[in-house]
Amino acid sequence: MKFHPLTTRSHWPSPLGLVHLSASPEGLSGVFFENQRHLPLLQAWPEETRNPFILAAITLLQAYFDGKGSALDAPLALPLDLQSGTVFQQTVWQALLRIPAGQTQSYGQLAQQIGKPSAVRAVGAAVGHNPISLIVPCHRIVGAAGQLTGYAGGLWRKEALLKLEFALPATIES
Repeated sequence: MKFHPLTTRSHWPSPLGLVHLSASPEGLSGVFFENQRHLPLLQAWPEETRNPFILAAITLLQAYFDGKGSALDAPLALPLDLQSGTVFQQTVWQALLRIPAGQTQSYGQLAQQIGKPSAVRAVGAAVGHNPISLIVPCHRIVGAAGQLTGYAGGLWRKEALLKLEFALPATIES
């Protein structure tokens, strides 16, 4: 992934662990759990605690964790900078934004939605490389049978997020 050269970063202690946020002059460009897979080299970006995009994201995330799951639903008032991905990845990430809180989709359904029904693996890879976790809700993607699969931030976090949204597939609930 290639991020804007003027990207800045900050962090926020979420209920599920430290979250690193980044922003470019275009908008929010990253929301990463500490130690998640595909984490960019955060130290390359200067720390900026007053970036308006990052502050707005923290406000949304706080509302989300306070039980307002719809706080992250589209249309977001927060500009997103998804330019770090390929055109295909950006298409997948835009499709993720249309999945509302309380609902899940399978990788296959997402592939169908973007008009690439045979690209399920490529869709899965794009979902896994989503740079704006939580806000671009990749945690709402499940396996074909409703099972929890792949989440860069850890399956335990995916399960916790879906529980928070009352969207944990029936096959998982105990």
